Amino acid sequence: MTTVTANDLEFFIDPSRCIGCQACVQACGECGTHRGVSMIHLEYVNRPTGVQTAPVVCMHCEDPTCAKVCPADAIKQDDRGVVHSAAKSRCISCSNCVIACPFGVPKMKAEIDLMMKCDMCYDRTSVGKKPMCATVCPSGALYYGTRKSVEEARREKPVNEFQFGRQTVRTKVNMMTSPDLKALPFDVVDFLPWENKDFDPFALALARDGAPDAADAAVWDEATVGTRCSGSCTCH
Repeated sequence: MTTVTANDLEFFIDPSRCIGCQACVQACGECGTHRGVSMIHLEYVNRPTGVQTAPVVCMHCEDPTCAKVCPADAIKQDDRGVVHSAAKSRCISCSNCVIACPFGVPKMKAEIDLMMKCDMCYDRTSVGKKPMCATVCPSGALYYGTRKSVEEARREKPVNEFQFGRQTVRTKVNMMTSPDLKALPFDVVDFLPWENKDFDPFALALARDGAPDAADAAVWDEATVGTRCSGSCTCH
């Protein structure tokens, strides 16, 4: 029987499974390292057209931009690759890290002049326990376990390389996505039309099999407001 250690366990996020229940947000506030303050939040994927949410946690980059831009050397990365919140004694509330993070994770807590963010519940994960958010997620959008177990149980592929223009960012946290992708485009410019552009980072289709896109149907068509049908239908 293979023994699983704390180093074998990884964090996996699947935004397509998020049901917006906010259980992770509430559980995060119970973490012993930041009691009462949640370090995870939910973002709306496309608020005008739907209610689909996605959990946002720190991706714990291998070469964290937040730490590189900190002028006070307040952000440290431990030997397990976990990037911690700014040290209270060093943080000068400049918000450089907030602006620089490619994933938009760090938050400046103005009331205490300190940057705080997800630290993957290091007091729990360092001894093999799950992060608080992963213990309560009912849909599996947040999962903490071995890579083998995820690959066997799910159709999606875990990816920990993200493309921002020409820059590749590698992370400790994995994102579940299409099996065809080796690196996941995560910058808004990667989703803009590439006509007449000299650089196309991905030639692959980003669409995944699943429910049809109902976004167009959810947009109010002003052109039809006030019009009447021709009389050949059965609506009146």
